[in-house]
Amino acid sequence: MSPKIWTKHKGVSVSIPREDIDTDQILPKQFMKLIDRNGFGKHLFHDWRYLDPEGNIPDPEFILNREISKHASVLIAGKNFGCGSSREHAPWALSDFGFRAILAPSFADIFSINSAKNGIALIRLTSNEIQILQDWVSQNPGAEISIDLDQLEVEAGSLKFKFNLDPASLNRIKNGWDDIDITFKKMEEILEFEKRQFEKRPFLEVCW
Repeated sequence: MSPKIWTKHKGVSVSIPREDIDTDQILPKQFMKLIDRNGFGKHLFHDWRYLDPEGNIPDPEFILNREISKHASVLIAGKNFGCGSSREHAPWALSDFGFRAILAPSFADIFSINSAKNGIALIRLTSNEIQILQDWVSQNPGAEISIDLDQLEVEAGSLKFKFNLDPASLNRIKNGWDDIDITFKKMEEILEFEKRQFEKRPFLEVCW
């Protein structure tokens, strides 16, 4: 699964109004057995989503198990979303499920880096703006929220909020770049540096 490339997105929104949702709640450690990015969406929020350890009995009360929210792609949550361990599997699970944007007052730093690499925009709004959106979603279940990365704007019905997103994250999401892609963009400079080093220290070329 490659990162999803997007600039504008409109999708069904859901709210999980909890603070400090950590990476073990997003994807419990027992499911971190695969080495690619596919298949983790089934276990997203596993302990909240299922009534049994194996994940065969969905909890009908959990928001993502409701028919109206099964294809949600915009998540609204409380502050410090993605805290805990540095596992990239958490964004893998969110992306594999279909989430393209998460709206919250704040996010854990490493989770922020990993999310952008997987095509997920982390949108910071004020606590008051998040509360307004949570109330709106509660009153309009299944309603869609629009995200525009060019205008840096969130739109929900008649509500509009501006946000900031760092250029590095924007470039990753809008172009689908991971760390290797970004390194390749500097390939000319890398090769030129190597050439200069080999000219100054010929013995390096032999070792290389």
